[in-house]
Amino acid sequence: MGDIAHQECPYPSCGSSDAFSYNTGGYGRCHACERGYPSKERTFEWAKEKYPVEVVERSFTPKAIQSWDPSERATKETPGEGGWVSMRGIAAPTMEKFGVKTYQDRQEYVYPSGGIKVRNLQEKGFYAKNGFKGDELFGMNLFPAGSAKKVTVTEGELDALSVYQMMDHRYINPVVSLPSATPSKKLWEKCSEWLNSFDQILLSVDKDEAGDAVASRMAKMFPNKVYRVDHGSYKDANDFLQAGKAKEFMSAWWGAQKYVPENVLNTSEQFLSLYRDTPEHQYVETGIQGLDDKILGLMQGHFTVIKAPTGIGKTEVMRYLEYNMIQKGVPIAAWHLEETKLRSLLGLVSYHLKDNVTRRDLIDEKGVGDLVIEAIKDLTKDELFYQFYLSDGQGADELIDQIRFFSQACGCKFVFFEPVQDVVVGSTEESKESMLSDLAIRLSKLAAELNVGIVTIAHTNEDGQIKYCRMLGQRASVIINLHRDKTSEDFTERNTTYLSVEKNRPCSEEGPAGMMRFNPETFTLKEV
Repeated sequence: MGDIAHQECPYPSCGSSDAFSYNTGGYGRCHACERGYPSKERTFEWAKEKYPVEVVERSFTPKAIQSWDPSERATKETPGEGGWVSMRGIAAPTMEKFGVKTYQDRQEYVYPSGGIKVRNLQEKGFYAKNGFKGDELFGMNLFPAGSAKKVTVTEGELDALSVYQMMDHRYINPVVSLPSATPSKKLWEKCSEWLNSFDQILLSVDKDEAGDAVASRMAKMFPNKVYRVDHGSYKDANDFLQAGKAKEFMSAWWGAQKYVPENVLNTSEQFLSLYRDTPEHQYVETGIQGLDDKILGLMQGHFTVIKAPTGIGKTEVMRYLEYNMIQKGVPIAAWHLEETKLRSLLGLVSYHLKDNVTRRDLIDEKGVGDLVIEAIKDLTKDELFYQFYLSDGQGADELIDQIRFFSQACGCKFVFFEPVQDVVVGSTEESKESMLSDLAIRLSKLAAELNVGIVTIAHTNEDGQIKYCRMLGQRASVIINLHRDKTSEDFTERNTTYLSVEKNRPCSEEGPAGMMRFNPETFTLKEV
């Protein structure tokens, strides 16, 4: 059996053309939507033929165990009380410390919320009980956040016990395990704050594709904190323990090197892989034909700036783009600094219902409260939309951290926020310009590094230049300019926004890019 990477995702709600990895043993996972395969969710008709699952239903292999999905089947259990039993070099007191009981036919790993991952000792497989979801780290309930400078993360529960047993216990030694080699985005959302409370995160994971993926993802989520333990000729921590090489593991643990994702290419094979595997122009059409004719769509890996004077309707254009993304099944995060969180949500609901429900008094007046509730459920049922905000006193650093989190932990393809000038606060125009210049450079680099689309709005002055900071325009890959005659006596003209592409690094096409007309009755925009 072997792994086949860069395949088409079998789930229609995702639609990725190259993020699915399938093992010929009969299982897989999409690294775009974070779904395991097989599952109960609807798949394309061709999926079962291209990714057959019969083998998974009959038996489990060591590789299938490593990439186990908590939705696996349950099984009948032999009754018994269970006990703290030594196994694979792990002593009974260590089993007791982590609450791992062994029964005649199984071994149970109790996770922090009470869910249990069960290892079937006879069939060499796993199954779930007590509502296990796989969204927590095994053992994290035993160690308070920030209780030590270092925390060790392994790929398996027995590896976590092995590390704990081999390390010197004269100080607190937090050790936890991932529930599988391909953690879900829910786990990162739930556990990132706990992990970030430690100064260093040491990874004791396999030297394979799955282990490399975990290391790369965590290094991006927790910059300058992730270190990797070199296992040498040993597969994992438990191999060290069973071989009687505790001292060697401790030496490797103390000598762990900071993990830096590969960023230097040199060999022919590396450059060929770059050519074959790098997707070109990953974009999502905006739904505005005139704009898509120029820029194809909003681009992942690029920094896009929408600019216009105050009061033109830039926020509504951005909201149109956000709603379009959600309707296409693309995960996004959004922050509108000048709106309340409820107003931002109701703006999307107005598009969904094609009716102005941006205020509670309008909702009550129209008697559409039930429709609004159903629309909110429909918009959020697939958890594609993340709304966020930063508190007073937070600025560029926190925004960068948020974008990194949404991209790496939540799988967001685009992050929208506006207006960019309000992210930083300077005592003078010079200091504000300096801070915005720094932010512009960081945003453009971050978009390319994470392959995430970053879309923002910039206010312009009377000359049509971006206020406070020309660097925003210089670092943007795409600049979309908006114009509307707010004082026109003609009602239609007064509500028509003209789009033009001022800069277009990915596709080169510039110039007029369509018109959007605002409907005050529905409070929505539509392309003319």
